[in-house]
Amino acid sequence: MTEKILEIENLTVSFDGFKALNQLNFSMDEGELRVVIGPNGAGKTTFLDIITGKVQPTEGRVMFKGRNLRALSEHQIARLGIGRKFQTPRVYLNLTPRENLELSCNPNKNVFATLFKKLSAPQRHQVSALLETIGLPNKANIPAGLLSHGEKQRLEIGMLVAQSPDLLLVDEPVAGLTDEETYNIGELLLALAESHSILVIEHDMEFVRQIARKVTVLHEGSVLCEGNIEEVQNDPRTIEVYLGTAPEEDDA
Repeated sequence: MTEKILEIENLTVSFDGFKALNQLNFSMDEGELRVVIGPNGAGKTTFLDIITGKVQPTEGRVMFKGRNLRALSEHQIARLGIGRKFQTPRVYLNLTPRENLELSCNPNKNVFATLFKKLSAPQRHQVSALLETIGLPNKANIPAGLLSHGEKQRLEIGMLVAQSPDLLLVDEPVAGLTDEETYNIGELLLALAESHSILVIEHDMEFVRQIARKVTVLHEGSVLCEGNIEEVQNDPRTIEVYLGTAPEEDDA
């Protein structure tokens, strides 16, 4: 039986009486790629904030690999094996992609120590492999500031993977990207899903169709619907609150 990497039980988060999350129940298996969608205000950002410890629940609990994350700091949760990629790329623009990845491989996260200390052979191999995985071997030694927006997104995903998390949380990775860049991000996440558990928050439904294996729809802080992409697209509640029209009408 597949182990649960993440379990959220009866979770409520209140801000001055407003329930950003309301009795939310959610779980995902180890090795799973899950996409979470929902209209603005559905609670998606708070959902990630709770998992990473940025926000503490009013009620309920978050279990990661069977351990209750309540009262743990963001730093402690990250050390347990949860990595988060935010919407805006957070890379060192004056460093090269290779140096960004080398820094991420360094558990001390010290820029100067990383730049002036040689990596071990396994770390050098890891960096080279990651450059291939994210499609940047030919741009490994130019300043990251010269990369396109999509390339910066791929670099940051690579930096996240370099930290060896068990669970990757990826927040709207294709916002503002071209169709080609969006496709490249999708293929990267599908490749990484072969060896990682990944939870993706996204609005772009074409991108969701590209990568989705199982989709969770949030609405007003609770799970509205869950299933494969076809089940979600044809669910009357999801059509009403999020998609707006039935898939058949979209194709007309």
